[in-house]
Amino acid sequence: MGEKSIKIPAKPLENCPGMPKYAYSGDAGFDLKSAEEVIIAPGERKVIHCGFSMAIPEGFAGLVIPRSGLAAKHGISVVNAPGLVDSGYRGEISVILLNTDKNESFEISIGDRIAQMMIVPFANAELIETETLDSSERSEKGFGSSGR
Repeated sequence: MGEKSIKIPAKPLENCPGMPKYAYSGDAGFDLKSAEEVIIAPGERKVIHCGFSMAIPEGFAGLVIPRSGLAAKHGISVVNAPGLVDSGYRGEISVILLNTDKNESFEISIGDRIAQMMIVPFANAELIETETLDSSERSEKGFGSSGR
């Protein structure tokens, strides 16, 4: 994939529909495929299994994000977007999908691409208790404070 790629051990499980792949060279996320046939009714959410497990290296995490085409055309999203897969997790990768369409059920077949995963580096933070915080231009202005 290039100079920035890392090697991640991935184990196909009995129900694996094929290991995840990037659709195009240079893509940020690889596609996650459904390992089962599922129908998600309007307004319903379901956990969809992907048929593989992986060992994300320490210092990295997997972020599970929706596929834009499914969101735009069918209202299918990842409930907890982005879903987080920590480096210590070794179980089957699964995705919690939500059908936001008010009228149509959404049918998923084995092998359908249902979400994407990005592998990202992160830094652990140590919160240090204090009585005061440095001031900033934003200060305590909350949601919507910068306008529309």
